[in-house]
Amino acid sequence: MSQTTLDYSSLESSSKWKNLPPPPGFTKSSSSLRIPAKKSTVSTESYDALKDKRAWDVAIAPAKSLPMQAFMLYMSGGGVQIFSIGIVFMLLLSPFKNVAGLNEAFAQYAPTNKKADSLTTLPLQKIVYILCNLLTLGVGLWKCRSMGLLPTGTGDWLAFETRGVVRP
Repeated sequence: MSQTTLDYSSLESSSKWKNLPPPPGFTKSSSSLRIPAKKSTVSTESYDALKDKRAWDVAIAPAKSLPMQAFMLYMSGGGVQIFSIGIVFMLLLSPFKNVAGLNEAFAQYAPTNKKADSLTTLPLQKIVYILCNLLTLGVGLWKCRSMGLLPTGTGDWLAFETRGVVRP
């Protein structure tokens, strides 16, 4: 077997890419490209405004996913099968899980300048988040009603109805 070695150092002197300027924001050093030492200053007000915007995105996320969930419910059909029951179960369970993890969902978006507890930070976003989850729960209950899983008619309660004694 022959041993072959490749020498790439000869390519460096004859490369047509050697004379290109560095990309914007980078400077050429002796060993490699590096980011310049100039740092941008971001004020805490703009950082808190960005965190507030992200908190609103989290707050309305359940409402944004509602059209896809409604389409999944439509495609699962109106019958009582394991697939449709699974989708409805997931739809009914997710609002409870989301509301239980409410403070964890918004913990990273708390303003840096306030030293308040987790219940009083971002109250409006948390209320909207709960309302969007209640809307998701309502869609799930509507699907259960349309499938006949909720006892909404008088015939559903006949087992609990008592009749008076008939006297001759």
